[in-house]
Amino acid sequence: MKKSYLIEGVVFFVGGLTLLGVALFTDTVLDSLLFGFASGAVCAGLVSICRYFYWKAPANEDRYRNRLAKEKIELHDELKVKLRDRSGRYAYVLGLLTVSVSMMVFSILGKLEIVGDSRIIVLYLGGYLVFQVVAGSAIYRHLLKKY
Repeated sequence: MKKSYLIEGVVFFVGGLTLLGVALFTDTVLDSLLFGFASGAVCAGLVSICRYFYWKAPANEDRYRNRLAKEKIELHDELKVKLRDRSGRYAYVLGLLTVSVSMMVFSILGKLEIVGDSRIIVLYLGGYLVFQVVAGSAIYRHLLKKY
């Protein structure tokens, strides 16, 4: 396993601790966001560091090499590359359609003064992000079964 994975984990961990310190020692309206970013960065850093030492252990080196070989084959399989590209295109077109309809709906809701709080839009965009990821994965699995 490359040493850059360990360095990346340490950077995330230290960055998370820095954000945690800023959140603890300042009093701003962004404290909740800082705590969320801090916990995400600390957890990601710890997972990356633990993964590095787990796969670097002599007992696991052969399994790691086999895993990398299988992963390389999966990534460069021509059919799967083509299906990933196609599913990405379908998800992109579906996303464009969703954004277009959403712009009209939020314009109408804004004119009717129903949407005045930005929290609704943020929740909607979060749901949209999840929708894009799930749609891309579902389309890819459907195309994989089809071919």
